[in-house]
Amino acid sequence: MSRVYNFSAGPAVLPEAVLQEAADEMLDYQGTGMSVMEMSHRSESFQQILDTAEADLRELMNIPENYKVLFLQGGASLQFAMIPMNLMKNRTADFILTGQWSKKAWKEAGKYGKANVIASSEDRTFSYIPDCSDLPVSKDADYVYICENNTIYGTKFKELPNTKGKTLVADVSSCFLSEPVDVSKYGIIYGGVQKNIGPAGVVIVIIREDLITEDVLPGTPTMMQYKTHADAGSLYNTPPAYGIYICGKVFKWLKKQGGLTAMKAHNEKKAQILYDYLDQSSMFRGTVVPEDRSLMNVPFVTGDRELDARFIREAAGAGFVNLKGHRTVGGMRASIYNAMPISGVKALTEFMQKFEEENR
Repeated sequence: MSRVYNFSAGPAVLPEAVLQEAADEMLDYQGTGMSVMEMSHRSESFQQILDTAEADLRELMNIPENYKVLFLQGGASLQFAMIPMNLMKNRTADFILTGQWSKKAWKEAGKYGKANVIASSEDRTFSYIPDCSDLPVSKDADYVYICENNTIYGTKFKELPNTKGKTLVADVSSCFLSEPVDVSKYGIIYGGVQKNIGPAGVVIVIIREDLITEDVLPGTPTMMQYKTHADAGSLYNTPPAYGIYICGKVFKWLKKQGGLTAMKAHNEKKAQILYDYLDQSSMFRGTVVPEDRSLMNVPFVTGDRELDARFIREAAGAGFVNLKGHRTVGGMRASIYNAMPISGVKALTEFMQKFEEENR
């Protein structure tokens, strides 16, 4: 069976070179006589995997020394509770709602204190990023929270909000390692890896050291304290070992591609091909205002549900899979993460053009 073009929003496409390398090492990892799946997380071999992965991620993102890198479990969704449990000293946090995931984080934080919505794009189905240059940031806010790239709705913050000195916390699950970032602008920058970095089951949290304290909300479980994991070097309990191993291979692959500056250029080129087609098409149209379009997730519609369904069905038959849009918005969505080759996007637009000609 030949490989398909996988446009899934996550778990998502991974570099073929990484998959092949992992396959070659499946039964015997570098002479250990066992798979990484079978390896003790306390072994010297796994410690080397973990240390190398962190070192490569630090190099890729130019992470300052006063930030800890934590490889955790529970996905991004567990962070919706973990962040307020650890950071909500004044029991107040501000949220910018730009999609389903920031909304879920806001609702979860409301269980632990006052969660204020200081900006939102829900009035137009999250199809844009609100103006964040002069927000009504709460004087006692412990942090300001954003989801930087919105997987479902296909929007992206091109400029970070003006938090007026308050700590910025960002969920970057679907744009992680897609372009250079200035980590020093964030208090916490985190993401589930299953969209752009590795298999489901790992969340990477990059956190400024001054935010790691024993002063957490009463009743916060030991496993939900950043200090627990920072002190133990991500090895307080058995970590998602195989997932970390794959992430490490993806970090190596990214370095071979030229790092994040090269990946940004690659991603811009891919996205431009698809957006250019959508802008000139008489059948398909994008759903996001052009200035806020994501490089990673491209939602589009025909305006006819039956035609959308036919397109998704015929596309899958032609080897373009997982193009169905999220159930909350319908239509189609092409997630074109780092590992999606330019040839995949070109082939998709050619198929779309053919479909358009046949269904006029």
